[in-house]
Amino acid sequence: MAAAWAAGDLWVLAAAVVAGVVLVDAVVRRAHDWVRVAALGAERRSRLPPGEMGWPMVGSMWAFLRAFKSGNPDAFIASFIRRFGRTGVYRTFMFSSPTILAVTPEACKQVLMDDEGFVTGWPKATVTLIGPKSFVNMSYDDHRRIRKLTAAPINGFDALTTYLSFIDQTVVASLRRWSSPESGQVEFLTELRRMTFKIIVQIFMSGADDATMEALERSYTDLNYGMRAMAINLPGFAYYRALRARRKLVSVLQGVLDGRRAAAAKGFKRSGAMDMMDRLIEAEDERGRRLADDEIVDVLIMYLNAGHESSGHITMWATVFLQENPDIFARAKAEQEEIMRSIPATQNGLTLRDFKKMHFLSQVVDETLRCVNISFVSFRQATRDIFVNGYLIPKGWKVQLWYRSVHMDDQVYPDPKMFNPSRWEGPPPKAGTFLPFGLGARLCPGNDLAKLEISVFLHHFLLGYKLKRANPKCRVRYLPHPRPVDNCLATITKVSDEH
Repeated sequence: MAAAWAAGDLWVLAAAVVAGVVLVDAVVRRAHDWVRVAALGAERRSRLPPGEMGWPMVGSMWAFLRAFKSGNPDAFIASFIRRFGRTGVYRTFMFSSPTILAVTPEACKQVLMDDEGFVTGWPKATVTLIGPKSFVNMSYDDHRRIRKLTAAPINGFDALTTYLSFIDQTVVASLRRWSSPESGQVEFLTELRRMTFKIIVQIFMSGADDATMEALERSYTDLNYGMRAMAINLPGFAYYRALRARRKLVSVLQGVLDGRRAAAAKGFKRSGAMDMMDRLIEAEDERGRRLADDEIVDVLIMYLNAGHESSGHITMWATVFLQENPDIFARAKAEQEEIMRSIPATQNGLTLRDFKKMHFLSQVVDETLRCVNISFVSFRQATRDIFVNGYLIPKGWKVQLWYRSVHMDDQVYPDPKMFNPSRWEGPPPKAGTFLPFGLGARLCPGNDLAKLEISVFLHHFLLGYKLKRANPKCRVRYLPHPRPVDNCLATITKVSDEH
């Protein structure tokens, strides 16, 4: 009897402890919510979107990281929809700031198109890593000035025509090397990232030696792992390693920049066409102002990172999706074979005219961008009180634009987890429903270059190669970008010598 009573007492005690923990959790969360919104006043508080601020200091960061590290990244926003309804905007506390989550096309479009009401609002930790003089922290006027300077040399017709030959040659050489008997299994993603990095360095810093390339590439790997991590600057944490990588990148790029300036001062002229570093060095605004070294370095860090990470990952996933869907593979291959038949015998390599004929392949790339969500979120900050979806976003609050939620919304894209390039047939998507490169004045300036790189690779792969993964059911890691944990370990086999 005593043992039975003891067991009963233990159950009562356990229940009391659980109830106490739940009560404390609720009280702490409520208190934190009140502290964050009390200064707004009763009227403004009543107009806030639904949501909760979570625990002090942490907010929703643990829930965010738990969802992404558990392999179910959509669970984070789904929890807000489940608890508070489909309102399109929610309040919370993330990255040390009161934050509004915008998760529908309408909400994202309104924020992205209002450059006066919303300025860039990336977390301080991210700005520290990418650079205070980069696009992620520039004012609207500075952004417009640098974008105008760099857009045409990256995405312009003449620029793309110039880059296409180098991209084509690099892709062909890479595929031949990976498919050679000596290569055996390769980490497909790792090799793609090296290939796209070689391309972007050629565009921005032509003539960089192998030592510089290797130093930059190693540092970018650590930098990216710290981008979405909690900003804990202690040994052993991703953010700590990312800060060290940032310092290394600045040192390497500053060294190249110093070399360019020293050569120019001595009257030496570089052989070949101007690259992006040359253009940034010589750039002047209407008042004759030139860019300072720290501005050039931060712009280069941003472009070099974005210019190879996104292209490398999307190329890998597009290849995997094609191999997993034989009917889609066959249709894409048939299109590339038709393009090859139309190329004159005297033509060497692909041209932009050929690229523009890749209609179905373009749909494959767009569907991959939608499914993979390399840039799953971006950040803004309200400059004044603004209403979105009928709810108040207070002045000074951060706004997270959840592109992933838009792309995986079954009310926007039926059966969103299905890879279906045919959904892109017909009229273009409505503004705000397809956001892989953002929207508005801060649209990614390298979007055309990225799609060109991806398409050229897929063109050659479809015509002559196949991929066999070592671990097709490999677990996917979602931070900082979706990737198989084995980096897509695979064997590349050449299956045709016709092309």
